[in-house]
This record gives sequence, C-alpha cells and structure tokens, in this order.
Amino acid sequence: MFRTRLLSGIVLVAAALILICSGGSVLLTGLFAISLIGLFELYRVFHIEKSLLGMAGYLATAIYYLNLSIPFLPEQEMFVLGYLILTMTVYVIKFPEYKAEQVFAGFTGVFYVAVMLSCIYQTRMMAGGAYIVWLIFLCSWGSDTCAYCVGVLIGKHKMAPKLSPKKSVEGAIGGVLGAALLTILYGWIFQKQMNLTMKYILILAGISAVGSVISMVGDLAASAVKRNYDIKDYGKLIPGHGGILDRFDSVIFTAPMIFHLAKSLIR
Repeated sequence: MFRTRLLSGIVLVAAALILICSGGSVLLTGLFAISLIGLFELYRVFHIEKSLLGMAGYLATAIYYLNLSIPFLPEQEMFVLGYLILTMTVYVIKFPEYKAEQVFAGFTGVFYVAVMLSCIYQTRMMAGGAYIVWLIFLCSWGSDTCAYCVGVLIGKHKMAPKLSPKKSVEGAIGGVLGAALLTILYGWIFQKQMNLTMKYILILAGISAVGSVISMVGDLAASAVKRNYDIKDYGKLIPGHGGILDRFDSVIFTAPMIFHLAKSLIR
C-alpha cells in the first residue's frame, strides 16, 4: 500500500510539474479536466453525476474555463446569476425528481471544485506567478507531509476526533511551521529569480502559514462530507490516494487564498 501510494505521489508531482511549468493553455486545459473529474466525484455522492442537473454543472464549468481563456463575460456576476437561473430552471422543469439538497450541491459544487481550482491557473499567470504558484502546493501538500511526520512523532492531542481521528494539534502546528519554513527555503533558493528581499520572503512565509491553516480546513471539510454520506473515498482514480477530491481537497481551499493574498500583498 505504501509503495502504491508513493508511486502515485511521484506521478502526481511529475504531472504538476509539467502542467504548471507549461502554464498557459496547457495548465488551463489540465485544470479543466481535473475539475470535471472532481465535480463528477462530488456529484456522485449526491447521485446527480449523470443527471440533467449534473450536466448543467459540467456545462457551467466549461463556460467558466472558456471565459478564462477567451474572456467574453463583462462581469463574473453574470456567470453566477446565469448558472443559478439555469440550475433553478432544471429544478422546476424536473420537479419533483431532485431534492433541494441535490440542487444546492449541484450549484455550489461548480464553485467548490472548478472555480476554486482555477485559482492555480490565475496565480500562475500573475506577475511572478511561475514561482508564486508553488506556494499553493507548499502549504497544502508540503504542510500535510510535515503535519503527518510531526503527528506520528509527538502527536498526542486530537484536533478533530469526529472528523479525522488521526490528526493531532501537534501535527497541525508542525504543518503550519513546516509550510512557513519550506517557503523560506524556497524563497532563499529562488531569491535572485524572484528578485526578493528577505522582507518579501518572510511575507511569503506568512502567506504560506495562513494557507496551511486554510488547507487543513479544506481537508476536514472534505472529510465532513464523506462522514455525512458514509463513504471512504471520493473515487479510485489515484491508487493509494483515492479520487481527485481526496488528493486535492486541501489545494481547493489553498489556491484561492494564495492567489488573493499574493495579489494583495506582493507588489
């Protein structure tokens, strides 16, 4: 099991390197595909993955990503309102086929998966984004690794026993500190390429520390849904890891936080 998980992890990192280093349309297309798979996994929990309601979500995702590539909507509000109207139209036309919780899951799923993951692309495309984008993974996957190691070594106090019994307070602290330290190391290595002073490296470390906390919320939020619906994993696409949502649950929350914090604090 460990070997399978390790090999899958290596493949994931390699795929991330290829997509993010390529940037542009390659990254956008990759994220679009990942978003569709993740959305399918989420919709499957609510039994709408092959329904008209699910199709509306896939269509909305396609329109959103197309607009990122070739902007044609003057305001993002138009997308939100248009998709809401489409969702409610399907609800009314097919009534009473869908329950209210399925309708709201169908609507929010697009933003939870597709829109939030798209912030990886938006971060990559901002000034200095070729380097800043890696903070998303340092404070999600990097933080998760540090939290696991610290938790195994000295973890005693349960952080969220009802959601994730193996997670500890000590591990969480280790994850936050680990994300900050990894970012300092990353900033120091690429200091010349990013044209950074020590002040900005520390700012990036602070951003990663905040992102680490948010990543834990994302992880636990995904676990909460699984607990509510009594499922172990969202899928089996990634051997040893589960589905897209099982592996990207923390990234989904971290990506928009890094994007907006970086955009606000780094000038």
